[in-house]
Amino acid sequence: MKLSDFDFDLPDTLIAVRPAQPRSSARLLVAEGAQIHDRHVHNLVDWLRCGDRLVLNDTRVIPARLTGLRHRITGQGPVAAKIEATLLEPQADAGVWSALVKPLKKLKMGEEIVFSDSLTATLEAVTDGLAYLRFNLTGEDFDTALNAAGAMPLPPYIAAKRPADAQDKTDYQTVWAKNAGAVAAPTASLHFDAPLLEALRAMGVEFTYVTLHVGAGTFLPVKVDDISEHKMHAEWGQVSAQAAVEITATKAAGGRVIPVGTTALRLIETAGRAGSIAPWEGDTDIFITPGFHFNVADALMTNFHLPRSTLMMLVSALMGADVIRTIYSHAIHEKYRFFSYGDASLLIPPRKSA
Repeated sequence: MKLSDFDFDLPDTLIAVRPAQPRSSARLLVAEGAQIHDRHVHNLVDWLRCGDRLVLNDTRVIPARLTGLRHRITGQGPVAAKIEATLLEPQADAGVWSALVKPLKKLKMGEEIVFSDSLTATLEAVTDGLAYLRFNLTGEDFDTALNAAGAMPLPPYIAAKRPADAQDKTDYQTVWAKNAGAVAAPTASLHFDAPLLEALRAMGVEFTYVTLHVGAGTFLPVKVDDISEHKMHAEWGQVSAQAAVEITATKAAGGRVIPVGTTALRLIETAGRAGSIAPWEGDTDIFITPGFHFNVADALMTNFHLPRSTLMMLVSALMGADVIRTIYSHAIHEKYRFFSYGDASLLIPPRKSA
């Protein structure tokens, strides 16, 4: 298939820059095959049933965007220059992180960047446009200093409209976030709040937690016209033995396994490539496109995605490309809010015959 098969025109006014408050008041488009219903997220209680299992990504977003100064002594005296860094991934060497740095060309090897009174880093290496920064702190000391100095790494389409602020440290984090390591949120999960979770538990919906640390690669554009030539970015994930047992039990009992977010779906399908889910840990670069056979997921709750993106390909694989085009045309016509802080969809493909 061609990249143009996943394109559509989106009015800029539909890109959400703040989430709905309360979280579960966001709109929810429910698609049962090609049949579309306009609801709100709190109406999930009307669409889920006892014995269904929601699979939730418990990654925690770190405040990975840092702004600092590098200092030099010149012939004209001391000079300071602004440096911006977005942390990507910790390295095996404690205290070293890969990062996107701007302007990287103006930073010398070994030069120090001062991000706060307690947090500094030096440029240790550059490879393929990525900087490797060695911080002065590690462990809990680093986490504390980063939380104080860093900002949430909002997606480019939000950051272009406004800077991150203190409210984003709450808004851009799920209520069950646990394992730190993501530089982007599993955004479908941002719609859940305590009252909704309570209501779902009370009706017999069950929950399983998995971990996939969402990376900045999730925002990388597809640059090839033939999508089969695209190389998917890799992200670290883990499906525990307990999670695999819970999901297997739900399938055996006839319940539906419904990942919340494309990250959770990609992870459980990675762990289920042999036909049934098993414990799994590692880097996944699974690329889900039309024709993919889903072994684990029975449905998907997700936000509305960017044109020409790998996530548009994923939802097209689940529902069918023609159905997704109809769903997105309806969402635009009805002025649903798009992307990370936008509204949600519950995509339920037709049940396969036995």
